[in-house]
Amino acid sequence: MGDVSDGTIARTGDRPAAPEQPRSPYRAMPDAERSALWRRRLHEAEAGLTRYLVSRGDEVHLTDWFALQSEIFADLPDAATAPASEWQRVFFRGQALMERFLVARYGEEVLAAWARSNAEVHREVEPDHGRGAADPIHRIARQAELYGSDYEFDDEAPPTAEAAALTITHCAIWDYREKARRSGVRITLASPCTYCTEALSANIRAKGYRPAHRLHSGPTGHGCRWEACAPGRADRTDRTDRTDRTDESREA
Repeated sequence: MGDVSDGTIARTGDRPAAPEQPRSPYRAMPDAERSALWRRRLHEAEAGLTRYLVSRGDEVHLTDWFALQSEIFADLPDAATAPASEWQRVFFRGQALMERFLVARYGEEVLAAWARSNAEVHREVEPDHGRGAADPIHRIARQAELYGSDYEFDDEAPPTAEAAALTITHCAIWDYREKARRSGVRITLASPCTYCTEALSANIRAKGYRPAHRLHSGPTGHGCRWEACAPGRADRTDRTDRTDRTDESREA
């Protein structure tokens, strides 16, 4: 017999109907949870950069690195009282400083190695929630929510342990970058996708799943689609880490 909630029996054949999957389930994320995620992201990036610099041996000028760390962690907000927007500010500043530090010394091509190093930290600090492939996709959704991006899970194929997908229909990272540029912030990369796609792919792999992505742009702005699949399972669109390059003219 099916589950009884309000006096009716929900059935699909002989099985209870599955609960509807929210398209954007993190709209009501509490401010404290948003702050915690900004802090975790900063920790992953800074600890990952430390790991990456260690891997380069003794060629790192340590006083430069110490100076960078002091800039990253300057005037930290109060963890108990500061709103999430303050931790967002600290993350944006730290991310910009670390990108500039790496690109100026080693070139843009090292960003992929930094992303992989960050993912090793991510593997340890990001909790497993028991949802399999859906876990890394939910993390992407939570990050999208931090920026106020528009995103949705697939209606026809909700996230599962074997495969999960998410579409960001409007990426608000581009909006923040333009706002920062207009206010005089120095932007290192021409496109945020340069680092972001490397980072999200590495995080998915670090959790043991196979990533695939596609970038797109259109009337709703810049966006992307992300998939995570269990090893050995063919993903839905039969592509791995594929980027749609039909819009190569995009600039930040």
